[in-house]
Amino acid sequence: MSVKEKIKEQVSVKELLASNYEIILFNDDVNTFDHVIDTLIEVCDHDPLQAEQCALLVHYTGKCGVKTGSYKELEPQCSALLEAGLSAEIQ
Repeated sequence: MSVKEKIKEQVSVKELLASNYEIILFNDDVNTFDHVIDTLIEVCDHDPLQAEQCALLVHYTGKCGVKTGSYKELEPQCSALLEAGLSAEIQ
C-alpha cells in the first residue's frame, strides 16, 4: 500500500484579493458588433465565439465582464479597449 501526502498551499489574503478585478465592457450606440468582436479577440485574447457571446451580452444587458485578473494585468488591456473606442472600466 502506498501513502499519498496532501500538501496544503498557503496563500496570503493579499494574493487572493489581487486577482479579483474584472474588466466590464459597456454598451454604446457607436460601435458595431464586428468592431467589438475584433477588439475583444485582439486585446483580451478571446476566441471568436467567446467574443461574439460577450458582444451579445453587452448589447442585450448593457454590460458584460470580459476579463478577470489582477489590476496590473488588466490595466493595459482596459486602456487598449478605451483607445479602440469601447466603453470599459476595471471593477
